[in-house]
Amino acid sequence: METKKAPRKRSIPAKSKPAAKMSAKKDAAKDLKDLFEDSLKDIYWAEKALVKALPVMIKNATDKKLKTAIEKHLTETKTHVERLEDCFKVIGKKAQGKKCDAMQGLLDEGKNIIKETKPGAVRDAGIIAAAQKVEHYEIATYGTLAAFAKILKKKKCLKNFTDTLSEEKKCDELLTKVADTTLNSKAI
Repeated sequence: METKKAPRKRSIPAKSKPAAKMSAKKDAAKDLKDLFEDSLKDIYWAEKALVKALPVMIKNATDKKLKTAIEKHLTETKTHVERLEDCFKVIGKKAQGKKCDAMQGLLDEGKNIIKETKPGAVRDAGIIAAAQKVEHYEIATYGTLAAFAKILKKKKCLKNFTDTLSEEKKCDELLTKVADTTLNSKAI
């Protein structure tokens, strides 16, 4: 004897509130130059935070290729900080960071992955995942900063950003290669 299934109830989404219009802060960017400077402070903080975070990843990774990739990128990241400091000079501002909430969130996630995994291939796969999220954020940021620098005719900054962007993309590709070679398979 066949039993009839009760018809599925369609869930009707609750009425949501209309999006709120937000007011700008007193010191909000008024033009592209201001937005550029604000973004520069943001990524400067992020890169300096990475200089502190990458050694933790290195210490907790077990795969030799992964450790080597992160060590290489730590050296590059120190250069990224120097390039950003050059850009601050170009625009006549003191190099200073402004806390980057996005990077802080990504770094916190990376720490949690380390805490929530046992040493070995699973943790290494998690470290790669966390590191690639950081790389993707940096790729997006440096691409945007390069576009801003081009419009603002900041040629030295543009060169610094495109050089850094190239290194961030290569690091992302290397992390993918390390994960794909055998690491992810070992994590099963």
